[in-house]
Amino acid sequence: MNTDKDIKETDVAVLESGNKVESKNGTKKALKKKVNKKKKLQAVRLFEKGVILGYKRSQRNQDPNFTLISIKNVKTRQHAQFYVGKKVAYVYRTVRHHNGTKIRCMWGKICRTHGNSGVVRAKFRNHIPPCAFGNRVRILMYPSNI
Repeated sequence: MNTDKDIKETDVAVLESGNKVESKNGTKKALKKKVNKKKKLQAVRLFEKGVILGYKRSQRNQDPNFTLISIKNVKTRQHAQFYVGKKVAYVYRTVRHHNGTKIRCMWGKICRTHGNSGVVRAKFRNHIPPCAFGNRVRILMYPSNI
């Protein structure tokens, strides 16, 4: 016959998966597992950083319909191909309030790669102003092709 003590020991053995220690008087005790406190989770960034290089251009003419963007840590045409179709946001501050805020955003979309160094072309709804050249943009990770 199993006593209550034997049943409890076997239950503990199953629950603790064999982590037992003998005490001074010879009885077996189950080790208590340390409970790890939950770490504070960092927010996941849903965009990649980029820099506006300028308009698409030839030697003498420039085309304001397309903006060249360099994406951080993208150095090849193959890596840049992943970002084709993704949305681009140029977030900037203004002097005057509009709808209760001084922050505005211009939206665009990456349409194709440009060259062999990981630069991409983006087409914005409104042309990017030249004062934005060298400023940061956000390349959002959606819509996803995966």
